[in-house]
Amino acid sequence: MQRAFGLDIPQTLKDLCDPQRLALVVYDMQVGIVKQIPDGAQITDKVLQVLEAARAAGIRVCFTRHMSLPREWMGVFQLRMGMGWQRVQSAEEVKPWFLPNSPAFPIVPELNPLPGEAVFDKVTMSAFEGTPLNIALRDCRIEAFAIVGIAMEIGIDPTVRQGGDLGYIPIVVEDACGFGHRDAAEHSLDNLKFMGDALFTDVETICAEFRRLNQKGSMLTESAT
Repeated sequence: MQRAFGLDIPQTLKDLCDPQRLALVVYDMQVGIVKQIPDGAQITDKVLQVLEAARAAGIRVCFTRHMSLPREWMGVFQLRMGMGWQRVQSAEEVKPWFLPNSPAFPIVPELNPLPGEAVFDKVTMSAFEGTPLNIALRDCRIEAFAIVGIAMEIGIDPTVRQGGDLGYIPIVVEDACGFGHRDAAEHSLDNLKFMGDALFTDVETICAEFRRLNQKGSMLTESAT
């Protein structure tokens, strides 16, 4: 940890793996999204490993869910995007896949959010746009977030970029971030690494840091008793 002008400047994953500094964002691990990618089950397992380790370490956790509006409220951008993604020729053919009561909308049951974990619904790609995420992180004095989920090239990339612009330190857990298009996902990762404002790690490394926190907390509890 460096210090300059009265500020602590984290440099490493170890510097940031602190329940007072870090939150975990589980991005769009919804039934209708996980099943669209070939390795959805493997990514779910990786995300679960990080999630369980974060919970044990006392890290705050939030989930995002992509939400569709009724077609009459989708608007120009969402209708255009829907036509492109669903490969249809007219707005009337677009189907809102992620209506709140639809089978595709919920978080996959393996990752079921706990009562003390926040769930933010959004109609955008960035988890910060149009949600209370930034307000909640600021209010909890959080300065960094680790992100896992699906999909790297669609929503994780813009979330990391906007998070950096807002002054957070993003941590991308690469092997716990799924994708629908490998080349696009690799391009996103390359660009994020080029920007230089995020840290990159893997499931094994971040889980080891979370276990270190858990062990440290256990030792403090034992010494207090």
